[in-house]
Amino acid sequence: MKNQTINNKGFTLIELLVVILILGLLIGIVGPRVIGRTDDAKVSAARIQIESLISALNMYKLDNGVYPSTEQGLQALISPPQTGNVPRNWRQGGYLERNQVPKDPWGNDYVYLSPGAHGDFDLVSYGADGQPGGDGYNKDITSWELDG
Repeated sequence: MKNQTINNKGFTLIELLVVILILGLLIGIVGPRVIGRTDDAKVSAARIQIESLISALNMYKLDNGVYPSTEQGLQALISPPQTGNVPRNWRQGGYLERNQVPKDPWGNDYVYLSPGAHGDFDLVSYGADGQPGGDGYNKDITSWELDG
């Protein structure tokens, strides 16, 4: 008797087709659910960033007695303003961790007004469309409407 060793390396065509079919089904079922969540995640991220900016603005006010003016803007959180009410107790290193003012999750600048129409200041992301107003994911995310 001869010892024959059969070397079955690789996959058969049917095995490959079954794997491709299963992957296609998974992508077809899971893909739309995951893709739909990216907009929800961006809205949540905008809310978190606004809350973080509110905290930084409150620390700025504690140190300097006033919020930055609209003219000074959010840049006052990363470098001492040279116009308007120049702060005397501006914190060395600024008020934001990364030493840069974040853009909203859609890549737009946050709108900052001080004094604001809804309080000491208003902070707004215009949502996915980058325009005031809108519904759904285009709806404005504002500092005065945050939950909690």
